[in-house]
Amino acid sequence: MTTKRIVTGAHYGTRDWLAQRITGVIIAVYAVIMLIAVFRLPELSYGTWSGLFVSPFMKVVTMLAVLSLIYHAWVGIRDVIMDYITPQNFPRFPAFLRLMLEVGTILLLIGYATWAAVILWRV
Repeated sequence: MTTKRIVTGAHYGTRDWLAQRITGVIIAVYAVIMLIAVFRLPELSYGTWSGLFVSPFMKVVTMLAVLSLIYHAWVGIRDVIMDYITPQNFPRFPAFLRLMLEVGTILLLIGYATWAAVILWRV
């Protein structure tokens, strides 16, 4: 009698791997857009720099890049927490410590996204 092996959690890493690549591409494209925009400025001053973000296109593209960076950071930091906050490394409270670090990271990243949105849409 053979038992059928049930695999749980299969392909969850693929989604995160793909998310890292997609957000990385978005961040790279944004960096190229910003380089082109900065080199096209007549002079690099506060007025021209802030004027760059008046256009709705730059606001949307910048917000997309910020959200991509936030999600990219979340996936990376979550993986580091899952890999290194283990019962072997922290035998007393690994689950509680992992939960607190993840919640703290989420709150911090939400705060960064909110802060970026407030700055960006205030211009």
